[in-house]
Amino acid sequence: MNSSVSAQTSSPAVILLVAGVGRRLDGAIPGPKVLLEFGGQTLLERHLNALLAHGIDDIGLTIGYQGDAIRQEVARLGLTDRVRLIENPDYRLGSLVSLWVQAERLRSGRPAILMDGDVLYDPAMIGRLLSAPSENVLLLDREIEPGDEPVKICLSGGLIVDFRKKPEHAHDWHGESVGFFRFSPATAAMLADRCAWYVGQGLTSLEYEEAIRDLILAEPRRFAATDISDLPWTEIDFVDDVAKARDIVLPQLGK
Repeated sequence: MNSSVSAQTSSPAVILLVAGVGRRLDGAIPGPKVLLEFGGQTLLERHLNALLAHGIDDIGLTIGYQGDAIRQEVARLGLTDRVRLIENPDYRLGSLVSLWVQAERLRSGRPAILMDGDVLYDPAMIGRLLSAPSENVLLLDREIEPGDEPVKICLSGGLIVDFRKKPEHAHDWHGESVGFFRFSPATAAMLADRCAWYVGQGLTSLEYEEAIRDLILAEPRRFAATDISDLPWTEIDFVDDVAKARDIVLPQLGK
């Protein structure tokens, strides 16, 4: 079989970012956000169960803040042999560094899935991400909250024309990025190169979205957004988000 075809159809390598401190929670939780419990399961457990249920078992976690606690959770779940833990010693910098330390996985020659760890969501999102026909996929919610906090996927004429909290390019409409992405092997490798360039320039305080944005602006036709507006989810950045996750999103998940 042609090697490029084989790479496109092979099981994706997952990168799950769980290294952050969660500064915007102002110390309201004792440990990493990914260890918050909802319905008797940690966010990490929910992530891993959703991925495994979709046949994905090549999972790499970028860890940093309280990494030992995350190791213990992976061990408790009996998944030590199936989940790879990659340390980011500079986890207090921007998330771009947490993605950069996963460069080996991005350059593996396989499709890559990138996911923020601080999201409670319907597992059907994983199915949408996997089944979308586009080469590179971003998940988009049309019901975006106002303000500068949400990362915006901006579209015009069916193409993504910007991807930022504060977009610079004119667009017809925009939605909120869930923080889940699927990349082709070639694009994943380019993303690794772009992250490496930023780190080499000393721009380590940036968020990883900047590297993705560069690739989108360079070749917008290689990217597409898949609508998940009908599925419940929330990102957990602030104390109010924890309440929203427990009181609004969790009941919609049915467990």
